[in-house]
Amino acid sequence: MLNLTPFGITVKDIRQNVVPAVLYEDALRHGRGAAIAHSGAISIKSGQKTGRSPNDKRIVKAPPSHQDIWWGAVNLPIDQHTFEINRERARDYLNTRDRLYVVDGYAGWNPSYQIKVRVICERAYHALFMRNMLIRLSSEELDDFGTPDYVIYNAGMFPANRHTTYMSSKTSIDISFEDQQMVILGTEYAGEMKKGIFTIMNYILPRQGVLSMHCSANQGEQGDVSLFFGLSGTGKTTLSADPLRALIGDDEHGWAEDGIFNIEGGCYAKAINLSADQEPEIYNAIRFGTVLENVILDPVTHVVDYSDTQLTQNTRACFPIEYIDNAKIPCRGGHPSNIIFLTFDAFGVLPPIARLTSAQAMYHFISGYTAKVAGTEVGVNEPVATFSACFGAAFMVWHPAKYSELLASNIKKHHVNTWLINTGFVGDTSERIKLRYTRAIIDAIHSGVLIDIPTVEEPIFGLSIPEKCPGLPDDLLFPEKAWSDRESYHEMAQRLSILFADNFAQYASKCSYEVQSAGPKIA
Repeated sequence: MLNLTPFGITVKDIRQNVVPAVLYEDALRHGRGAAIAHSGAISIKSGQKTGRSPNDKRIVKAPPSHQDIWWGAVNLPIDQHTFEINRERARDYLNTRDRLYVVDGYAGWNPSYQIKVRVICERAYHALFMRNMLIRLSSEELDDFGTPDYVIYNAGMFPANRHTTYMSSKTSIDISFEDQQMVILGTEYAGEMKKGIFTIMNYILPRQGVLSMHCSANQGEQGDVSLFFGLSGTGKTTLSADPLRALIGDDEHGWAEDGIFNIEGGCYAKAINLSADQEPEIYNAIRFGTVLENVILDPVTHVVDYSDTQLTQNTRACFPIEYIDNAKIPCRGGHPSNIIFLTFDAFGVLPPIARLTSAQAMYHFISGYTAKVAGTEVGVNEPVATFSACFGAAFMVWHPAKYSELLASNIKKHHVNTWLINTGFVGDTSERIKLRYTRAIIDAIHSGVLIDIPTVEEPIFGLSIPEKCPGLPDDLLFPEKAWSDRESYHEMAQRLSILFADNFAQYASKCSYEVQSAGPKIA
């Protein structure tokens, strides 16, 4: 029997590293809203919170880590005393439970940089989720697990005390790099654990000279690796799940001296409007052992209606990465041949494909641009630009310049081709560029044909646009030609360029003149 007294836990019934079948039984017997879907996956409700709570995430401000952290709107501080209060609150609550679950696993497929993680939680759903998302260990590895490097106390069913110093609500997600612990109160959304581990790795890896990245990755038959960066809705998961290429990972990676590696042992895919036709790899992965979050089942057949968003638009499927038929196990690859930045440009002025210089790559990496299209949210009546540094600012611990410097060094050292792909609007149209065109672009990149095609420099953003691309109409390559009114194109392009410049101003002081000059030219 596992002894958790060193972690402040005295509960006798500890279910450690149990198999999915047992977690299914416990979730159905003791959980809320649990059901088995037609496919064999388990359907779970995450409670009141159906997404992350970024405004309630705190990092302990203490030496020595405090001098490294990018303090501000992303990384909010908490003091050591308040962290200990919340940890004690979590332990006290967990000690009132009849049973608890413990999940042990690794984060990071590269043995030189992986950490041992232990999750202590109340819900069987959380245990199964993290069993899927951490790297699963053999019986021998579990016997030799020893002391974990980081511990997560998930007491999400118990609220934080909103009158406690630093608390902004009854939800609190706290990380201490000194204590090497994470505490969750007031939210049952399982994604907080996943992204908490990513935040931890985003601190640990750069300290060791390893770039941590919010991206997907796949590998071709010849061993060539591609990285896909992009915010939600840009096609990162869809485009990296290529039946002709092996999937290394769909979300979180590290880039070390000996190549790239996945941080996770599973995938956490959006399930909204999921279909066998559009995303067969993900659709077929939803079977026994998969966790379906906040989806709606037919009450008679238990078939999932993936278009039903009555609980949330953020419906999810969590499954082990080996459920993807062409997953590469172990999830490691060599140095990338191509880096692809994906953006959904709702302004219609960025080209569907452009090749970036090293300085432009840094500029667009730090910018992390995409846009919301009119009508997607209440009050959004025109395109709204969204910028997220390094395509994942919510999880960055160091200043974005730290990650961009590591990326620049790796691109130069390994002669990586860098591309910008617009999966949104091209021209004054309300139709997104066809998926088959974007797939044709990706295929052209992987085949190498785009390298030798001459380019034309676009005048405002300075982007090098190929004169031709197999599978694409020539006129579609140049947004100015796709607009019915060229004057309107230039007005919209200037408007977007100003938004880029205003956003980049907050990072410019830590960037070289070359990178600062790689942005759009404002008239």
